[in-house]
Amino acid sequence: MLHPPQLKIPATYMRGGTSKGVFFRLQDLPANAQQPGPARDALLLRVIGSPDPYGKQIDGMGAATSSTSKTVIVSTSTRPDHDVDYLFGQVSIDSPFVDWSGNCGNLSAAVGAFAISGGMVDPAHIPQDGVATLRIWQANIGKTIIAHVAVAAGAVQETGDFELDGVTFPAAEVQLEFMDPAAEAEGEGGGAMFPTGNVVDKLEIPGLGMFRATMITAGIPTIFIDAASLGYTGTELQEAINGDPKALAAFEAIRAYGALRMGLIRNIDEAAKRQHTPKVAFVAPPASYLASSGKAVAAGDVDLLVRALSMGKLHHAMMGTAAVAIGTAAAIPGTLVNLAAGGGDRTAVRFGHPSGTLRVGAEAELVDGEWRVSKAIMSRSARVLMEGWVRVPQTG
Repeated sequence: MLHPPQLKIPATYMRGGTSKGVFFRLQDLPANAQQPGPARDALLLRVIGSPDPYGKQIDGMGAATSSTSKTVIVSTSTRPDHDVDYLFGQVSIDSPFVDWSGNCGNLSAAVGAFAISGGMVDPAHIPQDGVATLRIWQANIGKTIIAHVAVAAGAVQETGDFELDGVTFPAAEVQLEFMDPAAEAEGEGGGAMFPTGNVVDKLEIPGLGMFRATMITAGIPTIFIDAASLGYTGTELQEAINGDPKALAAFEAIRAYGALRMGLIRNIDEAAKRQHTPKVAFVAPPASYLASSGKAVAAGDVDLLVRALSMGKLHHAMMGTAAVAIGTAAAIPGTLVNLAAGGGDRTAVRFGHPSGTLRVGAEAELVDGEWRVSKAIMSRSARVLMEGWVRVPQTG
């Protein structure tokens, strides 16, 4: 029996922030995968090596974590005021689906560099030396990201001395502005940023009890809970959570019932097919701890502590979109994030995460009784790890 040869698709493997993913130009995908649908999903699942019942993604480009099971599709923008369109797919590790419900803030840092190197940006927008300012349309959530990408001799500058906790080596800084990051909420109150219309709610979880929660849609839908109410200090590292099946089940229950309360799903069963959003995070006041690298983080180095889960596991650092949610919530008096940071008015916050610290800023104002955020700002870095072709067995 003859078997067809593998498909050979141009692709780039990139790190963006504390994530890695396989990047494609839309035009390079097979014709049946250039449109949303089962063919595209099947292709990306096979590229990453999912679904894998062993949970290792050995036969693909994934590395068996939520931070590395990612794909990106970029194209020249169809919008006159944007440079490129960016679509993110979070690939499930052990299940046959790709979650398109949200953005990846970390990989957002790599989109501008990929687009410039891939010839998708008007050369007039790229200086010979300096900083290229690109307007990126984030197609998953319908929002604009402005990326400031260093350029040297007409090409993307990837090396530099910017250090990011959670990433071993320094690189060139990429500043990101997430414009108007709050999604239009669909929950019971329909607030533009807070789905229930409240900055703090009581969230009842069957079998677990009642928790105070801040549920916000900025950056990515996120449910914030006080660490103490869960029996945690906020200094936990991955092993403390990911090695505890009971804890993971509790966090998934909070995520599912929070998603229902936020109007993101219609019934609890839908949460299993929407793993990427919402995120769940727990917050605590500043405290000293040792980061996963062994680096000492002093209580005086941070405004608060945050630990967040992604795709059912505690993240090794912090998701970029969750950092936007943290910065936004910190800027709004009365949220659990703001209170953990000491309360009051804030335009920026530095928080401690398992790998170290991160600073994020946000500009919030109260307009006609509703909180609005014009933009959230943070810095990441990005670089190409490998480029060429990814090979995928043909199916059908």
